[in-house]
Amino acid sequence: MAQYELLLPKMGESVAEATIIKWLKQPGDRIQLDDTLLEIATDKVDSEVPSPVEGILVKHLCAEDEVVQVGAVIAIIEIESDVEIVVPFVQDIEQPALEAIAAVEPAALQEEAEVQSADRFYSPLVKNIAAQENISFEELAGIQGSGAEGRLTKDDLLLYIQNKQNQGGQAAPQKAAPKAPEAVTEQPVLPTPAKPVVSQSSSVSGGDEIIEMDRMRKLIADHMVMSKDTAPHVTSFVEADVTNMVKWRDRVKKPFEKRENEKITFTPIFIEAVTKAIKDFPMINVSVNGTQIIKKKDINIGMAAALPSGNLIVPVIKKADQLNLTGLTKAVNDLANRARISKLKPDETQNGTFTLTNVGSFGNVMGTPIINQPQVAILAVGAIKKKPAVLETAFGDVIAIRHMMFLSLSYDHRVVDGALGGSFVKRVAEYLENWDVDREI
Repeated sequence: MAQYELLLPKMGESVAEATIIKWLKQPGDRIQLDDTLLEIATDKVDSEVPSPVEGILVKHLCAEDEVVQVGAVIAIIEIESDVEIVVPFVQDIEQPALEAIAAVEPAALQEEAEVQSADRFYSPLVKNIAAQENISFEELAGIQGSGAEGRLTKDDLLLYIQNKQNQGGQAAPQKAAPKAPEAVTEQPVLPTPAKPVVSQSSSVSGGDEIIEMDRMRKLIADHMVMSKDTAPHVTSFVEADVTNMVKWRDRVKKPFEKRENEKITFTPIFIEAVTKAIKDFPMINVSVNGTQIIKKKDINIGMAAALPSGNLIVPVIKKADQLNLTGLTKAVNDLANRARISKLKPDETQNGTFTLTNVGSFGNVMGTPIINQPQVAILAVGAIKKKPAVLETAFGDVIAIRHMMFLSLSYDHRVVDGALGGSFVKRVAEYLENWDVDREI
């Protein structure tokens, strides 16, 4: 008999770690090839890890709720010594590169290399928050982490930042040594409130109910608060006459579905207009790293999708500008369908450069969405409503019934001014208004 070390599999170029949600097999259980051993979570995507071998599970090396780095050994399986092992999903494990590596100064690269050589891992989210708060790697190294093997978690960093702000920006790293004994002063640390012992859904007096947030809702809450704390939000609105677009879709949707076995919704049409407008105004397709503006080469469009649980997830269409309308339709339908049944891959929610959310699907005419950090803009499209509108004709102005909709763009006013934000959302509206009713697909 031999022992096989099960590694946490690679889940995409931009995914560096995962949280173990639940072990489905226990020590002593016999494992068949492709049996699901455990469930893991990366950001807001849950995944299953199958067994690449047959044998007996000997030991768990990581506990539930523990954050584990990709490539780490998570379990030991006892196998027959002459069994051939093929593990295609753990090959070529790489450290994810910094998203903005081309724009980072050599000194910053050297500092990053020093941090990695010190064997302290920082997740992409932690590094992003640190960059936005102008916290150097030297300062990061002085902050005590509560994660596995002293890993610095997002909560550790946010607590440190909160303490620093409460102390007028003068907080020292938690591990910093005093210069001299007589100069030692205790810095006040905000107490962590004890978690109430409450059941998942327990009744309280007066018919009220306390419901503990699930893991995804906690992530969404943290991300939304971080976005509002990071970026000064401004929202610009445009009303668009999309009558030609609606008539065109009504004409082509049945033959398109018959030919492609796919339904064409308005979402891929909106995404196509957004990608065209981004090419016209590329400074919308950026992110911010301290005082640096990182202009993105690829146009990766995230589309906010509501889940049956009531939570929200944003799958990303990579290089959306390189897809035609048929390709966008298939990508939108595929991601939306798999999002609803929790079958998205972790990498399919990463590296978005711009987000679209359709508040019209809930009957809302407009919205003021929160920016999906580290992006700098998000577009909300409202419900399409028939309304009386003034049309200019060769014979004078007339009132006609038209299909109208509102578009609202929230943007980061640190780097996107009103002229750019307003011009961009107006350009998206123009692409929709000037839709060719004779277009073939």
